[in-house]
Amino acid sequence: QVQLVESGGELVQPGGSLRLSCAASGFTVNSYAMTPMSWYRQAPGKERVLVAHIGSAEDALNYADAVKGRFTMSRNNAEKTFYLQMNSLKPEDTAVYYCVAHFLDGPDLWGQGTQVTVSS
Repeated sequence: QVQLVESGGELVQPGGSLRLSCAASGFTVNSYAMTPMSWYRQAPGKERVLVAHIGSAEDALNYADAVKGRFTMSRNNAEKTFYLQMNSLKPEDTAVYYCVAHFLDGPDLWGQGTQVTVSS
């Protein structure tokens, strides 16, 4: 059974940093390496929005304008783990963050989410 589990969310002060992780299970290393991945977030009372997307090739990176220059995503295919490094955090970054696997031959797979709260 394929599964994604996010971790790393917590309360942090404005200007601080966090690194979110998304661990995949039920994938082979090769199938994971070929699967594009995304981070989404959903703030209270708002719709879920795309934060960052990475293709199977790590040079295929896209970031939402709101996080460009502050957030960096990466993936370790051997470990089947996907990361989001978040720097210079702002209160408006407060949200539940989800990782998503975009299968080429099936529906997207979502993790359960991890809460990030940026507040003094």
